[in-house]
Amino acid sequence: MIPLSVLDLSPIVEGGDVGQSLRNTLDLARHAEALGYRRFWLAEHHNMPGIASAATAVLIGHVAAGTTTIRVGAGGIMLPNHAPLVIAEQFGTLAALHPGRIDLGLGRAPGTDQLTAMALRRNLDAGADTFPQDVVELMSYFRPAEPGQRVRAIPGASLDVPVWILGSSLFGAQLAALLGLPYAFASHFAPAELATASALYRERFQPSEHLDKPCLMLALNVVAAETDAEARLLFTSLQQAFVNLRTGRAGPLPPPREGFAEGLDPGARAMLEHALACSVVGSPETVAVGLEAFVARNGPDELIVTAQVFDHAARLRSFEITAAAGRSLAGAA
Repeated sequence: MIPLSVLDLSPIVEGGDVGQSLRNTLDLARHAEALGYRRFWLAEHHNMPGIASAATAVLIGHVAAGTTTIRVGAGGIMLPNHAPLVIAEQFGTLAALHPGRIDLGLGRAPGTDQLTAMALRRNLDAGADTFPQDVVELMSYFRPAEPGQRVRAIPGASLDVPVWILGSSLFGAQLAALLGLPYAFASHFAPAELATASALYRERFQPSEHLDKPCLMLALNVVAAETDAEARLLFTSLQQAFVNLRTGRAGPLPPPREGFAEGLDPGARAMLEHALACSVVGSPETVAVGLEAFVARNGPDELIVTAQVFDHAARLRSFEITAAAGRSLAGAA
Protein backbone atom coordinates (compact mmCIF):
# COMPACT_ATOMS: atom_id res chain seq x y z
CA MET A 1 0.00 0.00 0.00
CA ILE A 2 1.10 3.56 -0.69
CA PRO A 3 1.00 5.61 2.54
CA LEU A 4 -0.81 8.94 2.42
CA SER A 5 0.32 12.00 4.35
CA VAL A 6 -0.90 15.59 4.67
CA LEU A 7 0.88 18.86 3.86
CA ASP A 8 -0.82 21.82 5.55
CA LEU A 9 -0.03 25.49 4.92
CA SER A 10 -2.45 26.58 7.67
CA PRO A 11 -4.33 28.84 5.23
CA ILE A 12 -5.62 32.22 6.36
CA VAL A 13 -8.85 32.77 4.45
CA GLU A 14 -10.42 36.05 3.41
CA GLY A 15 -12.44 37.32 6.36
CA GLY A 16 -10.63 34.97 8.76
CA ASP A 17 -7.73 35.44 11.14
CA VAL A 18 -4.56 33.65 12.21
CA GLY A 19 -6.09 32.24 15.40
CA GLN A 20 -8.85 30.49 13.46
CA SER A 21 -6.34 29.18 10.92
CA LEU A 22 -4.23 27.61 13.66
CA ARG A 23 -7.28 26.07 15.32
CA ASN A 24 -8.31 24.66 11.94
CA THR A 25 -4.83 23.18 11.49
CA LEU A 26 -5.07 21.25 14.74
CA ASP A 27 -8.60 20.11 13.87
CA LEU A 28 -7.39 18.90 10.47
CA ALA A 29 -4.46 17.05 12.08
CA ARG A 30 -6.81 15.21 14.44
CA HIS A 31 -9.05 14.43 11.49
CA ALA A 32 -6.10 13.11 9.47
CA GLU A 33 -4.95 10.98 12.40
CA ALA A 34 -8.39 9.39 12.70
CA LEU A 35 -8.44 8.73 8.94
CA GLY A 36 -5.10 6.88 9.03
CA TYR A 37 -2.79 9.40 7.36
CA ARG A 38 0.86 8.68 8.21
CA ARG A 39 2.28 12.19 8.60
CA PHE A 40 1.10 15.75 9.06
CA TRP A 41 3.66 18.24 7.78
CA LEU A 42 3.71 22.03 8.03
CA ALA A 43 5.60 24.42 5.77
CA GLU A 44 7.73 27.45 6.58
CA HIS A 45 6.74 30.58 4.68
CA HIS A 46 7.29 34.20 5.67
CA ASN A 47 5.53 37.47 4.85
CA MET A 48 2.69 35.54 3.21
CA PRO A 49 -0.74 37.00 4.11
CA GLY A 50 -2.44 33.68 3.37
CA ILE A 51 -0.18 31.31 5.36
CA ALA A 52 -0.07 31.05 9.17
CA SER A 53 2.74 28.49 9.61
CA ALA A 54 5.77 30.86 9.68
CA ALA A 55 6.81 29.75 13.19
CA THR A 56 6.87 26.17 11.98
CA ALA A 57 8.50 24.47 14.96
CA VAL A 58 6.09 26.18 17.36
CA LEU A 59 3.09 25.01 15.34
CA ILE A 60 4.50 21.48 15.08
CA GLY A 61 4.67 21.37 18.87
CA HIS A 62 1.06 22.54 19.11
CA VAL A 63 -0.14 19.91 16.65
CA ALA A 64 1.92 17.11 18.19
CA ALA A 65 0.57 17.95 21.65
CA GLY A 66 -2.99 17.83 20.33
CA THR A 67 -2.64 14.44 18.61
CA THR A 68 -1.39 11.06 19.77
CA THR A 69 -0.12 8.81 16.96
CA ILE A 70 0.32 10.67 13.68
CA ARG A 71 3.87 11.76 12.81
CA VAL A 72 4.20 15.56 12.77
CA GLY A 73 6.94 17.42 10.98
CA ALA A 74 8.24 20.16 8.76
CA GLY A 75 7.70 20.11 5.05
CA GLY A 76 9.84 21.99 5.45
CA ILE A 77 12.20 24.13 7.39
CA MET A 78 13.99 26.52 5.03
CA LEU A 79 17.48 25.97 6.39
CA PRO A 80 19.16 29.06 4.87
CA ASN A 81 17.00 31.13 7.24
CA HIS A 82 18.44 29.47 10.35
CA ALA A 83 21.62 28.40 12.11
CA PRO A 84 21.77 24.56 12.02
CA LEU A 85 22.30 24.41 15.78
CA VAL A 86 19.09 26.33 16.45
CA ILE A 87 17.07 23.91 14.32
CA ALA A 88 18.75 20.94 16.00
CA GLU A 89 17.75 22.30 19.40
CA GLN A 90 14.19 23.04 18.30
CA PHE A 91 13.60 19.63 16.78
CA GLY A 92 15.55 17.92 19.55
CA THR A 93 13.10 19.51 21.97
CA LEU A 94 10.14 18.35 19.87
CA ALA A 95 11.54 14.81 19.67
CA ALA A 96 12.11 14.71 23.44
CA LEU A 97 8.50 15.78 24.02
CA HIS A 98 7.01 13.49 21.36
CA PRO A 99 9.35 10.49 20.92
CA GLY A 100 9.16 8.71 17.57
CA ARG A 101 6.71 11.19 16.05
CA ILE A 102 8.78 14.12 14.72
CA ASP A 103 10.07 14.54 11.14
CA LEU A 104 12.40 17.24 9.85
CA GLY A 105 12.19 18.12 6.17
CA LEU A 106 14.82 20.61 4.96
CA GLY A 107 14.64 22.95 1.98
CA ARG A 108 17.17 25.40 0.55
CA ALA A 109 14.78 28.10 -0.69
CA PRO A 110 14.08 31.08 1.59
CA GLY A 111 10.32 30.52 1.55
CA THR A 112 9.82 34.22 0.95
CA ASP A 113 11.06 37.24 -1.02
CA GLN A 114 14.62 38.57 -0.84
CA LEU A 115 13.75 41.59 1.33
CA THR A 116 12.08 39.35 3.92
CA ALA A 117 14.98 36.90 3.71
CA MET A 118 17.28 39.78 4.62
CA ALA A 119 15.06 40.65 7.58
CA LEU A 120 15.20 37.03 8.74
CA ARG A 121 18.96 36.59 8.43
CA ARG A 122 20.34 40.16 8.55
CA ASN A 123 22.73 39.15 5.75
CA LEU A 124 22.67 36.78 2.80
CA ASP A 125 26.25 35.54 3.01
CA ALA A 126 25.00 32.11 4.04
CA GLY A 127 22.24 30.67 1.93
CA ALA A 128 21.48 28.14 -0.75
CA ASP A 129 25.16 27.76 -1.65
CA THR A 130 26.00 26.41 1.81
CA PHE A 131 22.93 24.22 2.09
CA PRO A 132 24.74 20.85 1.77
CA GLN A 133 27.26 21.77 4.48
CA ASP A 134 24.48 23.10 6.71
CA VAL A 135 22.52 19.86 6.34
CA VAL A 136 25.55 17.78 7.31
CA GLU A 137 26.26 20.05 10.29
CA LEU A 138 22.64 19.86 11.44
CA MET A 139 22.58 16.08 11.23
CA SER A 140 25.80 15.88 13.23
CA TYR A 141 24.06 17.48 16.20
CA PHE A 142 21.62 14.55 16.40
CA ARG A 143 24.45 12.03 16.83
CA PRO A 144 25.64 11.01 20.31
CA ALA A 145 27.98 13.65 21.68
CA GLU A 146 31.67 12.72 21.46
CA PRO A 147 34.24 13.21 24.25
CA GLY A 148 35.57 16.74 24.11
CA GLN A 149 32.83 17.99 21.76
CA ARG A 150 32.50 21.67 22.62
CA VAL A 151 29.26 22.48 20.79
CA ARG A 152 26.31 20.19 21.37
CA ALA A 153 22.59 20.37 20.74
CA ILE A 154 20.85 20.01 24.10
CA PRO A 155 18.20 18.72 23.48
CA GLY A 156 19.15 17.08 20.20
CA ALA A 157 22.13 14.80 20.71
CA SER A 158 21.24 11.08 20.54
CA LEU A 159 17.60 11.79 19.66
CA ASP A 160 15.78 10.17 16.75
CA VAL A 161 14.86 12.93 14.31
CA PRO A 162 14.52 11.59 10.74
CA VAL A 163 15.78 14.13 8.22
CA TRP A 164 14.26 14.48 4.73
CA ILE A 165 15.56 16.57 1.84
CA LEU A 166 12.90 18.60 0.05
CA GLY A 167 13.23 19.91 -3.45
CA SER A 168 11.68 21.09 -6.68
CA SER A 169 14.78 20.65 -8.86
CA LEU A 170 17.62 18.23 -9.51
CA PHE A 171 19.79 19.73 -6.76
CA GLY A 172 17.78 18.28 -3.89
CA ALA A 173 17.51 14.91 -5.62
CA GLN A 174 21.28 14.67 -5.97
CA LEU A 175 21.92 15.74 -2.37
CA ALA A 176 19.38 13.31 -0.93
CA ALA A 177 20.89 10.50 -3.01
CA LEU A 178 24.44 11.37 -1.95
CA LEU A 179 23.57 11.50 1.75
CA GLY A 180 21.32 8.44 1.64
CA LEU A 181 18.27 10.34 2.88
CA PRO A 182 14.57 10.22 1.99
CA TYR A 183 13.51 12.77 -0.62
CA ALA A 184 10.26 14.70 -0.99
CA PHE A 185 9.58 16.44 -4.31
CA ALA A 186 7.33 19.52 -4.50
CA SER A 187 5.37 18.37 -7.53
CA HIS A 188 2.24 20.12 -6.23
CA PHE A 189 3.55 23.49 -7.45
CA ALA A 190 6.75 22.74 -9.43
CA PRO A 191 6.15 19.65 -11.57
CA ALA A 192 8.61 20.40 -14.38
CA GLU A 193 11.50 18.25 -13.09
CA LEU A 194 9.37 15.54 -11.46
CA ALA A 195 10.33 12.62 -13.70
CA THR A 196 13.99 13.61 -14.03
CA ALA A 197 14.49 14.30 -10.32
CA SER A 198 12.78 11.06 -9.31
CA ALA A 199 14.91 8.98 -11.66
CA LEU A 200 18.12 10.78 -10.65
CA TYR A 201 17.43 10.24 -6.97
CA ARG A 202 16.83 6.52 -7.42
CA GLU A 203 19.76 5.97 -9.78
CA ARG A 204 22.33 7.77 -7.61
CA PHE A 205 21.08 6.76 -4.16
CA GLN A 206 23.82 5.60 -1.79
CA PRO A 207 22.71 3.46 1.16
CA SER A 208 23.51 5.05 4.51
CA GLU A 209 23.06 4.58 8.23
CA HIS A 210 19.73 6.35 7.77
CA LEU A 211 18.26 4.45 4.84
CA ASP A 212 19.16 1.31 2.92
CA LYS A 213 17.13 2.06 -0.22
CA PRO A 214 15.54 5.12 -1.84
CA CYS A 215 12.38 6.57 -0.30
CA LEU A 216 10.59 9.01 -2.59
CA MET A 217 7.63 11.08 -1.47
CA LEU A 218 5.70 13.10 -4.06
CA ALA A 219 3.35 16.00 -3.32
CA LEU A 220 -0.05 16.27 -4.98
CA ASN A 221 -2.92 18.75 -4.83
CA VAL A 222 -6.11 16.82 -4.19
CA VAL A 223 -9.47 18.58 -3.92
CA ALA A 224 -12.37 16.18 -3.54
CA ALA A 225 -16.10 16.73 -3.14
CA GLU A 226 -19.36 14.88 -3.82
CA THR A 227 -19.36 15.88 -7.49
CA ASP A 228 -16.78 16.89 -10.07
CA ALA A 229 -18.43 20.30 -10.45
CA GLU A 230 -18.30 21.02 -6.71
CA ALA A 231 -14.65 20.00 -6.49
CA ARG A 232 -13.70 22.16 -9.48
CA LEU A 233 -15.39 25.12 -7.79
CA LEU A 234 -13.50 24.52 -4.54
CA PHE A 235 -10.24 24.30 -6.53
CA THR A 236 -10.67 27.86 -7.81
CA SER A 237 -9.50 29.18 -4.41
CA LEU A 238 -6.05 27.70 -5.00
CA GLN A 239 -6.06 28.88 -8.61
CA GLN A 240 -6.82 32.44 -7.55
CA ALA A 241 -4.18 32.35 -4.80
CA PHE A 242 -1.58 31.09 -7.24
CA VAL A 243 -2.30 33.79 -9.82
CA ASN A 244 -2.26 36.43 -7.09
CA LEU A 245 1.11 35.18 -5.81
CA ARG A 246 2.69 35.07 -9.28
CA THR A 247 1.50 38.61 -10.04
CA GLY A 248 2.74 40.16 -6.78
CA ARG A 249 -0.68 40.37 -5.14
CA ALA A 250 -0.38 37.67 -2.47
CA GLY A 251 -3.21 37.73 0.04
CA PRO A 252 -5.53 35.55 2.10
CA LEU A 253 -7.04 32.48 0.45
CA PRO A 254 -10.00 33.70 -1.64
CA PRO A 255 -13.45 32.10 -1.65
CA PRO A 256 -14.37 29.93 -4.65
CA ARG A 257 -15.28 31.78 -7.81
CA GLU A 258 -17.32 30.33 -10.65
CA GLY A 259 -15.56 30.32 -14.02
CA PHE A 260 -12.31 31.78 -12.69
CA ALA A 261 -9.86 29.90 -14.90
CA GLU A 262 -12.00 30.36 -18.00
CA GLY A 263 -11.88 34.13 -17.52
CA LEU A 264 -8.09 34.33 -17.47
CA ASP A 265 -5.98 35.43 -20.40
CA PRO A 266 -4.24 32.57 -22.26
CA GLY A 267 -0.86 33.25 -20.66
CA ALA A 268 -2.19 33.11 -17.10
CA ARG A 269 -4.23 30.02 -17.88
CA ALA A 270 -1.18 28.26 -19.32
CA MET A 271 0.85 29.20 -16.23
CA LEU A 272 -1.82 27.70 -13.97
CA GLU A 273 -2.12 24.53 -16.03
CA HIS A 274 1.64 24.02 -15.86
CA ALA A 275 2.21 24.89 -12.20
CA LEU A 276 -0.78 22.90 -10.95
CA ALA A 277 -0.42 20.00 -13.38
CA CYS A 278 -0.03 17.58 -10.45
CA SER A 279 -3.57 17.99 -9.18
CA VAL A 280 -6.49 15.63 -8.82
CA VAL A 281 -9.85 17.37 -8.58
CA GLY A 282 -13.24 15.74 -8.53
CA SER A 283 -15.76 13.34 -7.06
CA PRO A 284 -14.78 10.22 -5.08
CA GLU A 285 -14.68 8.20 -8.29
CA THR A 286 -12.62 10.80 -10.15
CA VAL A 287 -10.17 11.12 -7.25
CA ALA A 288 -9.72 7.34 -7.00
CA VAL A 289 -8.90 7.14 -10.71
CA GLY A 290 -6.62 10.18 -10.54
CA LEU A 291 -4.63 8.92 -7.57
CA GLU A 292 -4.18 5.52 -9.18
CA ALA A 293 -2.99 7.09 -12.43
CA PHE A 294 -0.52 9.40 -10.65
CA VAL A 295 0.98 6.50 -8.69
CA ALA A 296 1.19 4.28 -11.78
CA ARG A 297 2.89 7.04 -13.75
CA ASN A 298 5.39 8.15 -11.09
CA GLY A 299 5.88 5.20 -8.72
CA PRO A 300 6.25 7.07 -5.40
CA ASP A 301 6.88 5.30 -2.11
CA GLU A 302 4.57 7.77 -0.37
CA LEU A 303 2.14 10.52 -1.35
CA ILE A 304 1.72 13.77 0.57
CA VAL A 305 -1.46 15.57 -0.38
CA THR A 306 -2.46 19.17 0.15
CA ALA A 307 -5.80 20.91 -0.27
CA GLN A 308 -6.11 24.69 -0.14
CA VAL A 309 -9.88 24.80 0.35
CA PHE A 310 -11.64 27.94 1.60
CA ASP A 311 -14.35 26.30 3.71
CA HIS A 312 -12.95 24.26 6.60
CA ALA A 313 -15.78 21.70 6.59
CA ALA A 314 -15.32 21.16 2.85
CA ARG A 315 -11.59 20.76 3.42
CA LEU A 316 -12.16 18.06 6.05
CA ARG A 317 -14.51 16.27 3.68
CA SER A 318 -11.93 16.46 0.88
CA PHE A 319 -9.37 14.66 3.04
CA GLU A 320 -11.98 12.04 3.98
CA ILE A 321 -12.66 11.27 0.33
CA THR A 322 -8.95 11.21 -0.44
CA ALA A 323 -8.23 8.79 2.41
CA ALA A 324 -10.95 6.43 1.19
CA ALA A 325 -9.55 6.53 -2.36
CA GLY A 326 -6.02 6.01 -1.09
CA ARG A 327 -6.78 2.79 0.79
CA SER A 328 -6.73 0.82 -2.47
CA LEU A 329 -3.48 2.29 -3.83
CA ALA A 330 -0.75 -0.25 -4.45
CA GLY A 331 2.88 0.53 -5.13
CA ALA A 332 3.81 0.85 -8.78
CA ALA A 333 7.53 1.56 -8.49
